[in-house]
Parts: sequence; C-alpha cells; structure tokens
Amino acid sequence: MPSGLEPGLYETLLSLALHDQLDVSRREGWWLDVQKCDAAMLPEVLARHVYVMARRALASVPADEAQAEKQVRLANDLITLLSKAGNDDTVLMTDQVHEEAHLLREARRGGSALTARSPTLRPHLSLSESGLLVNGRRDYQVGPELAREIESADRIDLLCAFVRFAGLRLVRKQLEDFVRRGGRLRVITTVYTGSTERRALDDLVKLGADVKVSFETDQTRLHAKAWLFHRKTGLHTAYIGSSNLTHSALVDGLEWNVRVSQADNAGILERVGATFEQYWSEPEFVSYDPERDGERLSTALARERGGSGASSLERLVALDIEFEPKPHQRQMLEALEAERQHGHRKNLVVAATGTGKTWVAAFDYRRLRAQGHERLLFVAHRDEILLQSQQVFQLVLRDAAFGERLVAGERPVHGGHHVFASVQSLQRQLETLAPDAYDVVVVDEFHHSEAPTYRKLLERLRPRILVGLTATPDRGDGQSVLGWFDGRIACDVRLWQALEQGLLCPFQYFGVHDGTDLSSVTFKRGMYARGELNALYTGDDLRARRILQAVEEYVHVPRAMRALGFCVGVTHAEVMAHHFNAAGLKAAALHSGSPDGERREAVARLRRGELQALFTVDLFNEGVDIPEVDTLLLLRPTESATIFLQQLGRGLRWSHGSGKSVLTVLDFIGQANKRYRFDVRYRAIVGGTRRQLEAELEHDFPRLPPGCAIRLDRIAREHVLQNVKAAVSHARRILLEELKSLPPETRLQAFLDATGHELEEVYGRPSERSAFTALRRDAGHEQRPVGPHEATLSKALARMLHVGDEERLRQWCAWVSLPAPPPPATPGSREQRLQWMLFAALGFRSRAVAEWPQAMSELWSCTALREELLELLELLEDRSRRVHTPLDPVGAAPLACHATYGLYEIIAAYGVLGTKGSLREVREGVLWVDAHKTDLLFVTLDKSDADFKPTTRYADYAVSPSLFHWESQNATSSASPTGRRYVEHVQRGTRVILFVRERRKDDRGESMPYLCLGPVRYVSHEAERPMRILWTLERPMPADFFQATKVAAG
Repeated sequence: MPSGLEPGLYETLLSLALHDQLDVSRREGWWLDVQKCDAAMLPEVLARHVYVMARRALASVPADEAQAEKQVRLANDLITLLSKAGNDDTVLMTDQVHEEAHLLREARRGGSALTARSPTLRPHLSLSESGLLVNGRRDYQVGPELAREIESADRIDLLCAFVRFAGLRLVRKQLEDFVRRGGRLRVITTVYTGSTERRALDDLVKLGADVKVSFETDQTRLHAKAWLFHRKTGLHTAYIGSSNLTHSALVDGLEWNVRVSQADNAGILERVGATFEQYWSEPEFVSYDPERDGERLSTALARERGGSGASSLERLVALDIEFEPKPHQRQMLEALEAERQHGHRKNLVVAATGTGKTWVAAFDYRRLRAQGHERLLFVAHRDEILLQSQQVFQLVLRDAAFGERLVAGERPVHGGHHVFASVQSLQRQLETLAPDAYDVVVVDEFHHSEAPTYRKLLERLRPRILVGLTATPDRGDGQSVLGWFDGRIACDVRLWQALEQGLLCPFQYFGVHDGTDLSSVTFKRGMYARGELNALYTGDDLRARRILQAVEEYVHVPRAMRALGFCVGVTHAEVMAHHFNAAGLKAAALHSGSPDGERREAVARLRRGELQALFTVDLFNEGVDIPEVDTLLLLRPTESATIFLQQLGRGLRWSHGSGKSVLTVLDFIGQANKRYRFDVRYRAIVGGTRRQLEAELEHDFPRLPPGCAIRLDRIAREHVLQNVKAAVSHARRILLEELKSLPPETRLQAFLDATGHELEEVYGRPSERSAFTALRRDAGHEQRPVGPHEATLSKALARMLHVGDEERLRQWCAWVSLPAPPPPATPGSREQRLQWMLFAALGFRSRAVAEWPQAMSELWSCTALREELLELLELLEDRSRRVHTPLDPVGAAPLACHATYGLYEIIAAYGVLGTKGSLREVREGVLWVDAHKTDLLFVTLDKSDADFKPTTRYADYAVSPSLFHWESQNATSSASPTGRRYVEHVQRGTRVILFVRERRKDDRGESMPYLCLGPVRYVSHEAERPMRILWTLERPMPADFFQATKVAAG
C-alpha cells in the first residue's frame, strides 16, 4: 500500500497513523527528515494537535436536540482529565464550561435606571478572529472598521509614516469620544517625504492624543503602519498593513491590511505591542506640542517636500531639537563611564566614519561638564571638521553660541574656555599653552597622532580627560596610537550595530568562485606570498574574464558604477585596469608610487562618474573618504580582519546625492590553502565564534541587519564551508601550532596579544584539556607535572569567562594569589558568600559548602592551573566595560547590578542551601528567598533551542531600557499568595530581583549565565494563570544588552 505522502515541507506532529505511513515511505525509498520536538515548543505543538482532534470530535456530535449538551459534556470531560493530570492549579475544575454554553458579549458597571442599555457598537469582524481587509467591493472598508474598533477600545496606539487631515476626519468623532471617556491615544509618525500635515497632528493633540514625531529622516525612515486597540478584557486587536492615516488608504485605495486578534494570534499582537513600546521610548521620536514645536514641524515638512540641499546637521540646527544619545551611543557612553570608574582617563573611541563619534564626544562632554570638567579643547586637522563638530556640541548642549574657533585667522575672544582648534594653529601657540589649560581634550582623527604636530601637542598637554576619536586604530602604526591610551580601546561601534542603526549604507556581498587554486602558493605566518599571488593573478586572463562576467551579472548598471578594486600588486592592478578598459569600462590603476596629482585626479574622476573603477594596491584600505563608491571588487585574499573591514568601510558611507542605496561587494574566492582562515572576514561582519559562523553559512546568513545580504555561489560556498568546518574541528591544533612558534615563557596575555585570539577561542568548549596550561604543556612550554585535580578544574576555568564585576574579581584574585588556601570565612558574612560563589564557579556546587577547605586544597595542588586562574581573573577585570553597582553594599549578598552570574553563583550569593548542605537545586524560573525577603526571577528570552520561535520569545521581553514584560508561572494568579506578593511587594517591604539571559545555551553548548538587571518595581499586570506583569527597573539595563535583545530593529 503506497504511503500517500506528498513531497514537500512539513511541521506535523507524528500521530500513530502518520508514524506507520512513514514506515511505508521509508520502504519505498523516501528521504525523511524527522526530528525530536523542541522541549520549549512541545506544549504548543501538542495543544494544536489536541485542538484539531477536539474540534473534529465536537463537530461530529449528532445534530439533535441534545447536541449542545453533549458537546459541553465532552469538553468538560477533557477539562476534568487535564485538571487531574496537570500540576498545581494550572487547570481547575471551575474552568469547566457552564451547561448553557452562553457567550459573554459585554459587561458594564451598573448605571442609572434611566440610562439606555444598548450594546456597544462592535467591529463586523469577530474580536476573537483574525482576517484580511483589502478595501474590495464586497469587503469591509478599513476606515469604517477602525471607527467601530475605537468604540470598544480602552487604549489606542497608532504607528504610521503619514498622517493627513482627510484621513483623520473619517475617524475624528470616534477618537474624540474615545478620549473624552478616558481612553489614551498615542501616535508615532515622521516628517519623511513631507507627506504628513501639520493640521492633522495639531488636531490630534487638540483631541488629547500624545504624539511623537521623528524629525530625522536620514536614518529613521518609518514605513510601518499599524493600529493597536487595547481592551481591558484582553481581546486586543490590531490592523497591520499598508494604510496610513489618509483618505485613500482608509476608503478606496488598493491597500491590504491584516486584522489580527489576540485570541488567535497572541504572538503577533504581543510583538506589535512590544515594538510600538520600544519605538515610543526611542530618542528619535520626539514629543510634539503645537505651541512649542509647530513652526519646527512646518519647517521640517517644507524642507522634506522641497528637497533642501542643506546638510542633515544644518537642518537639525534649524529645528532646535533636544537630543539624547542613540542606542549605540548610549552603549559607548556606558563603556566610557566604566573605563573611568576603573581609573582609565585616557580613552580611545573607535567607530566607522558616519557613525557619530563626534556626537559621542559631545554627550560625553555634557556629562563631564556636569561633574565640573568645564574647559574643553577640541582638535582636528581640517576647518570643515571643526565647524561640524562645533555644531554638534551646540546641538547637544542646546547652546547656539557654544565654543570659539582657533583656525586660520580666527582667535578666541571670550576667554578661550571652549575652543575648537586646528592642530596647525595650536602648533604656532604651543610654547604659550599651559599643560593644564583644559580639563577635557578631544582629538579627532587620532590615527594622525604620530605626525610631529600631533605628537608635540599631545606631549605638551596634561588634561584630566583625554578622548581620542578614530575610525582606523589598526594602521601600521596602530600600536603607537594605542600607546597614548595604555594599550586600551575604551569603546567601539561594531559594524553590525552601525548597519542595524542605518548609520552605514547596507551591503550585498556576493562570494564568487574564480576558478583559481591557491593551495600550492607559499603560505607563512598566516599570509600568502604576495609575489606568487601577483604572478598567478596577472597571468590568468580567464580569471579576469570571470570577474567581468560577475560585474555584468551582479551590478545593476556597470557603466554607471563607481568601483574600488583591491589588488595584490602593482602589475595586478594595471592588468585589471587594462581588462576593464578593453571591456568598455573606464578604469585606472593607482598605487603608493603614483604621483599625488594623479591620485587626486583619478579620485575626482571616479566621484564624477567619469571612471567606473579604480584598482589599487593597499592605497584606499583606510583614511580615504569616497562616499560615492557603490561597488567593491575584492580581488585578492585578505588575511586580516582589520584590513577586510577597512576595505569594506570604503563603500559603506552614505552618499545621498549620488542615489546610492546599497553597496555591492564582489569577493572572488579560489581554492585556498588549508591554513587560510575564511572565517576571519565573515566573523568581522557578523561576530560570533567559528561554530556560530558554520551555522550561519549553512543557512545563508539569515540574521543580517536590514537591507544586507551575504550570498556565495555553490562552489565558493563549498570551499568556504569546508574551510570553516576544518577550522572548527582543528581549532585546538591551530592554537597549539601558534603557541609553539612563540617563546616558552609565553603566558596567556602575551599569547592573546601575539595571535589576536579572544579568550573564547582559547578556552573553547570546556573539557579536561581546555585550559591554557594544558596547551602550554602540549607545546612543551610547561614542564611541571599535571596536578591531581587538573582535569576537573580545567573545565571550570573555561566556564568563568562571564565574570566581570570588580568585587568578585578582586576578592577572588586576592585569595588565589595567596601561598596557601584561604580558611573559611565567618558564617553569614559577605565574605563567606563570595567564597561560596567561587566554590560554585570552580565546579563544586554538588558538594557540601562545608568542603571549602578540601576544595581549595585541590586547587592549590595544581600550581600551574592556579597561576593560570589568577592571570585569567586579571584579564577578565581588564576587559570589563560595564558599570557595576552593588545591589546591597553592606548586606550579605555580594551581587551587583549589570554583572553576569551563573545560576548557582546567584544561589550561593543568597546562601540558599539544600538538605545535604550543598547549594540548593533550582529548576523553576522563580525562587523566594525568605531570609532576604526577596523574589528572584530567572528569565530566558529564547526558550527554544531551535531557530527563532515567536511563541517562545514574546512572553518575556524588554519593552524599553527601563521596562520589562514578564510572564509568571502558569499557576500564578493575582489572588494567589505568590501573585499578591508580586503586586504588593513595595507595601510589604520585599524585593524582586530580575536576572535575564538571551537563551539557555551559549555558542559552546554551555549553560548561559544571567545578567543581573537588579531590583524591579511592579507597574501593572493583565491576565491570570499566568499573570503578565510589567516591571520597571530601578536602573536602566545596559544599552548593549537592550540592543541585542529588544524586539524592534534599529
């Protein structure tokens, strides 16, 4: 008997019948992909299956007089079974259906006997069902349906790109009544394209709406359209689609809108709501008051409609907006604050051109100024940079007269307390400049610091705070640059963040197999022999033809492109220019020996569109700004992540005047030497480990920032994936070979500095041989014998990379550096809890804490490993870039807000022991610690180990940096003792502490630690069993964590 299966994709739970079908299919030779259901998703999958069966059974009850009674009885039998089988009070007998099977349609509090009792106008679409509206002839129109939704809403949120009066008047009466009866209306819109009308926004505010507007259209291009209707009954609805608040969109336009119901699409509703809340909290959206902001809005709309040639900075100056840091800038400011708390007052800020380094410096100065650091010197080498920088400081400080200029013939005349100066002008006054004349010195383009003019200035000045700004710290003299900052980079903007924020132009990267075989080219110290590469490429006309074919295939209009091609040598560049010219694409070759005039003229011709390509040899890797470049040709293998990013950065600048909307990157890939690392370039873009990269490659990079793509042709993908898999499987062997090439005395810090590896790469997946000591021993650098407990402790070291707060690190360092194990601390003391936390971190959590002396003796018996632990702890303290605030500076629990902890370090900190004297096992996501009168909430955002699942993501999420939405245990109601404790915790004097992690396992398959977000306060809740509670954080969560975990993009 044939199986009856149709070929294709499934997500179907195996019933007994389907299981038998699959057996038949296998015998017929079918290929079947059957996997175990993810534990986090299993309740949802089973519930859907049971729903289908229950609906089928209920519908099959015979249609007689007793049909309804039999259907209710059948439903109640199922509820009874679930009640008996379930845990706690998840399903109650009182959840059974009343025998009459009536539906509650509406409820109101009692009013006057004379008051009419007519029902509220309802939407035509059921509140419990989702649907699609297309403004069709026989369809309900969006406008009238919105009017009906408004009648029963308790709160309304509107997100749309354009708001026009003709659209508003269609629902104005309903909105006016809604606000009058106490409803809250929030509106988010933008001035993008100038389509919004001021009259419409003024009228909304007059009605009582809270309105926010984005005035910044270079990065914030809002296209989303959504209405959210919140109801206290829980029957929320939303309209998501193409309709702005305009007449044509609501009445007769060819618009599609999905009407979503909380009842059957809760995950989508929750995501829409969470996204709106995050937009509402973003600084890009500014509260609108017609009296205060009306003229500003009119000016902005007129500029958008008229296509003003003014720069975005000039437009913002004209609008007089109050500015707050963008999310990535908040992250950088937090890192700067942490650095200074750690005693580092010389700070290097690294960020690509166009990502707002100057804005960060201005926000930083605003904060420093409030702390008493008033006198400012801003140094740059070009007048236009000084002018733009001064404007940014004026915007941030809201002082149009801030700053004086020292450049060309201009001199300060008002005391010179805030000076924007060219390095050339300062050079002429250097001898008269007091070293302590300025509290804060900001030096732009700090990679010029080795020039004599900069070096003399920097050696002269002694400010309280030195801030260096640069996009390229890793030039040939990169180490000298870092020398001014104690070898540290205080903060940087990752490429991913800048792209996600829209600060850089999105890219589309195509990896193209070029047919070359580099496996026999000499490869030493991580690099190919350039001479051999040059000879191989210049003698291969077939490769050049493949490159031209790829340009024709992937570039929209090749004769209109402005491309940079990166070549291996001078001859290679000249040969490529020759081939392009022969194909009708105007091209030139440049290299370090080209005359300055020739270089400038070639760049100018490229910018004007007179050349389609410039081929270069290490000339435009960094330091050259050509925003018009829209195509990059990577014609040689790049061994350095820094050089790869510098090359990519040549095309990522926005150039609005040239019509550039995306950067095309063509990377020509051959059969590489087995020691060549393809992972370097891709990890430079997406971050993560080699193992993560392997998964990204296998799934064609599904999680890139908006507008970006990475695509490799079949052969290139095979080469790269094979190379990355080999790097993953041979990771330790590669580390060992690199360590063998270094002196025998090489310790962990020196190894990291010499090889550029991260700690996560060195320690990899925890094992008996994952410690650096084992690597040194295998390399012949460590001669001391293996300690008796080294295998067990080696695993623990690899699991300690999350430790970052000062109290833990300094106390643990103090103990580990002692010649003998520290004795047990005073019972109940803060010091004892820190010992228990170290006890847990070292892997002893299953043993009784009374075994502290024995456990420490085991550590001291492994001398080499203890030395490594001390060095590791010092490294962890050095790389910390967060501000940690103790939850209770004098209490017994030594935890800090924004520090990261393993689960059992937290249990140790609160002193919670089990019956056998070991740390108590915790299997639920909540724990009440009676001794501390504290509720601990442990939240995992992505509860599924599988790919992204909306149903597991939107129960717990960050609404904003200061608000968190949390779902309780299933049995918790507001009337239960636990639920009442959550709601009344302030009145009762108890605390609630929130710990959050992104997912259960990290990239190595290890349990991911929790970030302590600190104390939270109850705001509100909805629903029962489980409760959905909104908490407000006492301290906003770290900006980097919010950016990584928030629902909305940007």
